[in-house]
Amino acid sequence: MGSNPLRQQVASMRQSFFDEEILDTQFMQMEQLEDVDNPNFAEEVMTLYFRDSTKLIATVEQALEKPPYDVNKLDKSLHQLKGSSASVGANKVWIETNQMRESIKAGDLEGTKAQLQLIKLAHETLRGKVEPYFHLVRQVGPSETAQRPK
Repeated sequence: MGSNPLRQQVASMRQSFFDEEILDTQFMQMEQLEDVDNPNFAEEVMTLYFRDSTKLIATVEQALEKPPYDVNKLDKSLHQLKGSSASVGANKVWIETNQMRESIKAGDLEGTKAQLQLIKLAHETLRGKVEPYFHLVRQVGPSETAQRPK
């Protein structure tokens, strides 16, 4: 009974991910893979995503520090970031990564650098919202979190 307000807070936080389009339905599919044997599956996958994506973003940032720019290295790192973001449902990071790849293809260096800042912001925003969510989910315990958002 005492956890009901916490469950409501979890549901509200989760809904905000979709309302703000930070996450997409891929995240829900990941949550649906949780079971009694692996109750923290989504959190574990997101932890790995943040570890790997942080390294990829740093690689991209380093590649843009000074000319000559290695466009192939940039594109490879961004392709990996795009794929891993899509696989966990990190919608805004995926969108910004796609836009950065388009800026690179267009030869727009300033746009590319500006887009990197947007990727970093989307990534930090995602982490800042998802980590407290998982902390609260652990406090509340297992529930039917993998429901389609409204």
